[in-house]
Amino acid sequence: MSGAMRIGVAGAGLIGRRHIELIAASPDCVLAGIADPSPEAKALAESQGISWYADHRALLEQETPDGMIIASPNALHLPMALDCVAHGVPALVEKPVTDTVAAAQRLCEAVRRRNVPVLVGHHRRHNPRIKAIRDKIAGGEIGQLTAVIGLWLLKKPDNYFDVAWRREPGGGPLLINLVHDIDNLRFICGEIAEVQAMSSNKVRGFAVEDTAGLLLKFADGATGTVMLSDATPAPWSWELSSGENAAYPKQDQPCYLFAGTRGSLSVPTMELWSYPGEGGWYAPLSRTGVDVPSADPLVEQLRHFCAVIAGREAPLISAEDAMGTLAVVEAVREAALTGNRVSPRRIMEQAA
Repeated sequence: MSGAMRIGVAGAGLIGRRHIELIAASPDCVLAGIADPSPEAKALAESQGISWYADHRALLEQETPDGMIIASPNALHLPMALDCVAHGVPALVEKPVTDTVAAAQRLCEAVRRRNVPVLVGHHRRHNPRIKAIRDKIAGGEIGQLTAVIGLWLLKKPDNYFDVAWRREPGGGPLLINLVHDIDNLRFICGEIAEVQAMSSNKVRGFAVEDTAGLLLKFADGATGTVMLSDATPAPWSWELSSGENAAYPKQDQPCYLFAGTRGSLSVPTMELWSYPGEGGWYAPLSRTGVDVPSADPLVEQLRHFCAVIAGREAPLISAEDAMGTLAVVEAVREAALTGNRVSPRRIMEQAA
């Protein structure tokens, strides 16, 4: 396949519009059309001279794009992705891959049956900083991983909840926000074998959580904790710490801590703490900065998607891999509801 890829976008909300901007700026692809029934999407398409469709199936049939980006509400990910696979069109599906593990199982089966690639938009895996952290930990730079701390604490504005689905189950920080951090931790540290959790909706009283605490056990024996809340002014989150998205004012604070037998790494402040020799707690610690290049992961994700369409690269985050992240989130919800330890693998086996 040669020339610029023709890519359609299904869903022209906040992230969909960002994808549209990235396509316009990319040397690898052009926009084949927008599929979104909203008047705002139609007006956007008309203002830019872009083909507009109320239904994604019409875009698939009339434009025959080389690829499709699915940036619709979570519940629409499965039917839209299945339609892409049925048409033989590779898809980039925004995270989470689907709204349930059972739905993800259906998508994985279709991908295997039709052999049409699906890439999932856990875009932070394309961030060179995340890749560097993974390499350093896998390479033993901090020794054997023993403990992980994750923080996702910030305050969403009140008008964020003017959208009804954000006040309902599935619209809270577990599935919308923590899924990013869970995917980061799986990518960096390996599979999560068990979870325990507690959640609360005390602050707003909505039918969805605003705060939660997690205890994680990784397959290699390391343990971890994660605290999240979207109801507190705080600087400790990837959004505010990483500088990845200019919409958020950057804070010079870590949101992950990785502790090992030889040292510890704070992220994304990228500070390595260790003893110069074989010292213990009485010895002075050394602090070393870790240089990592910066790049917009969404730009790299789009380049990668074009390479996936062309068959030059395999999806960095397949539907099956992304299902593993979704299974952890479902395990967290079950653990918070029951008070039990829950295995993500068991969640996937039950959904099969």
